[in-house]
Amino acid sequence: MNSSKKKGLGKGLSALFGELNVKEVQSGGENQNQNQKTALIGELNRNKFQPRSNFNEEKLNELSDSIKQNGLIQPIAVRQDKTDPGKFEIVAGERRWMAAQRAGLHEVPIVILDLDDNQALEVAIVENIQRQDLNVVEEAKGYERLRSEFGYDHEKIAKFMAKSRSHVSNTLRLLTLPKDVISMLEDGLLTAGQARPLIGLPRASDIAEEIINKRLSARQVESFTNTKKRPLSLIKTVDSNVEEIKNKIESSLGLKVTISNKKNNSGKIIIHYNNLEQFDLISKLLKQK
Repeated sequence: MNSSKKKGLGKGLSALFGELNVKEVQSGGENQNQNQKTALIGELNRNKFQPRSNFNEEKLNELSDSIKQNGLIQPIAVRQDKTDPGKFEIVAGERRWMAAQRAGLHEVPIVILDLDDNQALEVAIVENIQRQDLNVVEEAKGYERLRSEFGYDHEKIAKFMAKSRSHVSNTLRLLTLPKDVISMLEDGLLTAGQARPLIGLPRASDIAEEIINKRLSARQVESFTNTKKRPLSLIKTVDSNVEEIKNKIESSLGLKVTISNKKNNSGKIIIHYNNLEQFDLISKLLKQK
């Protein structure tokens, strides 16, 4: 598959299906670029393997507005729909297809992949994990499906998702928490940094509720769970804004981060790494323009 055919599939998807055949099929109107295929909106059907059931309405509207202004730049990955001859089944890009309809587009760019059902499910899971609005539980469940259904180890998941191996392992471990704590994570009441120290604790659910009630930071929770004797009421509060930023950086990198912020708002950000692989990851991210 040449580079023009890979374009728009996403880093994980193009890495996964770089060797798959892309059919030279064109449907809908004419296109000056022979490598660019188009299809009418009505010729595309939803992916029956789509692991995502809810789409954020606000984000859909934002994408629709963008498409109205700039058009749909990234092609939708499809395959022939065997249950509906003459039409295509969306493999990756269902959100873009929905937004394109709201934007009033009659046809969209597509790239046609030759995939069986098993591969189509694999692509759908990988694409779902690449979402920007993914919560940590959805991310963990996506990793778990790749592990259990397709035999991915933590190293392979990390490579495909451009994450550190420790991030993948730590994210998967969140699924071992009690169901009510996992629900708190899904609802945004707890962050991954706040919940991770609770893994394996006998009173995890009770502690989670106290964390929420007292609005404790991830670092405060970590300190408490390490001592296991210090009452939560004795833990000093910290700047919630700084702590929120720290948690987001840690969640994105999968690495421990320390932020020292002084009263005059000067300070430093420290990213901790445990091995050369993590050091290389940090270096690459800092060198990006």
